[in-house]
Amino acid sequence: MEVVVGRRPSVFVRPVSMEEGRRLQRISRTAKDPVRLRRAIVVLMSAQGQTVRDITSLMQVGEDYVRDVIHAFNERGFDALDPKWSGGRPKTISDEVREHICLIARTSPADWKVTAFSTWSLSKLAEHLAKHKVVAVISRETLRRILRAGKVSWKTTTTWKASTDPQFIAKMHRILALYDTPPADGRVICVDEFGPLNLMPRKGKAWGPVRRPKRLRATYNRHDGVMHMLAALDLATGKLYYRIRRRKRWREFLDLLKALRRRWPGEKLYVVLDNFSPHKHANVRAWAAANEVELVFLPTYGSWLNWIEAEFAALLRPQRHRPPQPR
Repeated sequence: MEVVVGRRPSVFVRPVSMEEGRRLQRISRTAKDPVRLRRAIVVLMSAQGQTVRDITSLMQVGEDYVRDVIHAFNERGFDALDPKWSGGRPKTISDEVREHICLIARTSPADWKVTAFSTWSLSKLAEHLAKHKVVAVISRETLRRILRAGKVSWKTTTTWKASTDPQFIAKMHRILALYDTPPADGRVICVDEFGPLNLMPRKGKAWGPVRRPKRLRATYNRHDGVMHMLAALDLATGKLYYRIRRRKRWREFLDLLKALRRRWPGEKLYVVLDNFSPHKHANVRAWAAANEVELVFLPTYGSWLNWIEAEFAALLRPQRHRPPQPR
């Protein structure tokens, strides 16, 4: 009997909402934990419609790892991005009591007829728990760990945004269609700006005498100012083209478009980009209409749909996570 070995079917993350997409984009730019950062980039690329093979090529990980991350996100959501550590001694405080502590911490002291202060500190909360016999005695460090495990943290109030774009769904489907089935008469290019960039002294590691570290001057001057990177990602080849400029006005952006036009003469260019005002300048629109360049704008607050976002996130990984000290 002849056995035919075919390509494994592609796996994609479930459809994500606009808020989830923006949250993935934020994690891919700000996460300090390398495991959480890597998983977020994998999910973000899958949400953009990239295949498992594309993700493994960029992230330099195995296909099984990518599939496991996608399946875990589909089942558990953002909890799947956090690494799970095991070990330690058994808990002395039950899960029910821990949940009750987190519930009290999320309430206001005024709800318990405590008017001497308006918010809970760790010491005040520990006294309150002992007074109401929730626990006999609890240290501030134990209380802090319980709140952290229950995802209760000390934070300021914040705001959130919803897309006001009435054509959000139509624009999203248009962009995903360009990703899935590139037009035969042209080429799809994702464009975005990255920066500002500037050189700063960073503390590093080096061999030296014990208790005599090398010193690096903390003062520095930006004699040449800050720079900006204008980048374009060719989805057909996966190559990233960029240029460094002092500013990112419509003139610099138009020069980038002209350079892309010269690189691929005779092909129509479908440029995916966000709603940054220089992108919509009248001179840019007029030149694009006259030179077979279609500007495909992302929906409002939908920059996470741009494939180049994952490239930027991967570009930052070596800067955030330096290799360990040599053995």
